[in-house]
Amino acid sequence: MVLLATAVCTKAGKAIVSRQFVEMTRTRIEGLLAAFPKLMNTGKQHTFVETESVRYVYQPLEKLYMVLITTKNSNILEDLETLRLFSRVIPEYCRVLEESEISEHCFDLIFAFDEIVALGYRENVNLAQIRTFTEMDSHEEKVFRAVRETQEREAKAEMRRKAKELQQARRDAERQGKKTSSFGFGSGGISSSSAASMITDTIIEPEKPKVTPTVMRPSGPSKALKLGAKGKDVENFVDKLKLEGEQISSSTKRSSEAAKVLSPPINVESVHLKIEEKISLVCGRDGGLQNMEVHGMIMLRVTDEKQGRIRLQVENDDKKGIQLQTHPNVDKKLFTTESLIGLKNPEKSFPLNNDVGVLKWRLQTTDDAFIPLAINCWPSESATGCDVNIEYELQESSLELNDVVIAIPLPAGPGTLLISELEGEYRHDSRKNILEWCLPVIDAKNKSGSMEFSFAGQPNDFFPIHVSFVSKKNYCNIQVSGINHVDSNSPVRFSLETMFLVDRYEIL
Repeated sequence: MVLLATAVCTKAGKAIVSRQFVEMTRTRIEGLLAAFPKLMNTGKQHTFVETESVRYVYQPLEKLYMVLITTKNSNILEDLETLRLFSRVIPEYCRVLEESEISEHCFDLIFAFDEIVALGYRENVNLAQIRTFTEMDSHEEKVFRAVRETQEREAKAEMRRKAKELQQARRDAERQGKKTSSFGFGSGGISSSSAASMITDTIIEPEKPKVTPTVMRPSGPSKALKLGAKGKDVENFVDKLKLEGEQISSSTKRSSEAAKVLSPPINVESVHLKIEEKISLVCGRDGGLQNMEVHGMIMLRVTDEKQGRIRLQVENDDKKGIQLQTHPNVDKKLFTTESLIGLKNPEKSFPLNNDVGVLKWRLQTTDDAFIPLAINCWPSESATGCDVNIEYELQESSLELNDVVIAIPLPAGPGTLLISELEGEYRHDSRKNILEWCLPVIDAKNKSGSMEFSFAGQPNDFFPIHVSFVSKKNYCNIQVSGINHVDSNSPVRFSLETMFLVDRYEIL
């Protein structure tokens, strides 16, 4: 399933608390929630309604609704199970199911929502685990606060020392009958004595007791919790964090970059496998694949010494002509004849608590048929600038691409962006002059789509186009079907993590 967003809203569609799990604009979320009450059939018992693009799965909470917004191709049974878990979380933090109570505990609810769903996918957690995760202390946070308080005390002590020096200099000047010099502030200036007095009064004033700030609920939804908040609101929020000493990275501003790393499975066994592939692709704007490389690797991690002497059964169904290479300590003959990955010396064990690459592969081609996601962009000049038609097509139908972002550069300077046709969502960054076409999922049921827009410029201004996505299914059909002990040949439980990432994907 792909869960786009969740919200607690009133019967009129007003969002009290809302959380998005994929990149969506604030306007889009508010529009979906506002349309939700109009879609329900009055007097009938239902658990979901659908539109042309999304599905609403909902449950009444007295005078409110718990609503999940998912894609239409998600599993309705999984949606209902996730909905029940969300509904059970609300009473854990709110004594009564009223708008004021939910607004008061909105932060607690959002933290709990993040434990249930990550990047649009349900986590394998129960109510007790959610409670434990949200209440855990952070050692790093305690250390940070202690360091900051120490720095503040040292700064205040230094300021007091400077103030005493100024006072002493003022008294010495008065004794000697000298005229005190002035510090120029504007035309009038401020004397050193008054400056010292001001500084001393400010510093030596008794510290006021710390008062825990009360979170006031504004008339509209909170900007800090808003989905897709833009402009000055985001910048002000980041600036406030910087003033508090936080180091804000670029990933804090753009949550879409967090999707480039897929989270590992919840239940990690003592034998854990990671299959990772990265693609680097360059296409011409007029068609033709200039170069495409896929690099993949199977990494093994063993945390129990009893499971160190094992062999991996590899299934290679690839028909693309990849080149395979085993680790030097792996028995190459055993792999060639029986597709088993084991050490040359069967008496030895794999290293403990360390990720070991046991098999890697490489695919390099210039054949257009191997392009997983084809992008076709047609800019044509018009009287007002350029009309751009861009479309995608999933050529590798076995893949499911998530969090797809197609970034199209826009010409610098003034211009009005007009979207005439769109499948999915878009995000316009006027400061960086980039138009991002965002698609939560591209799979066999959603193989193709298009977008049309108009903007002032020349056809060459809309290139190069950059594409990013993630997938939990690898491009080359290489899998580990099982793991057995060397001596007893008995099966070994293992966990598997598969990811297909973009290193470079450009249309020049």
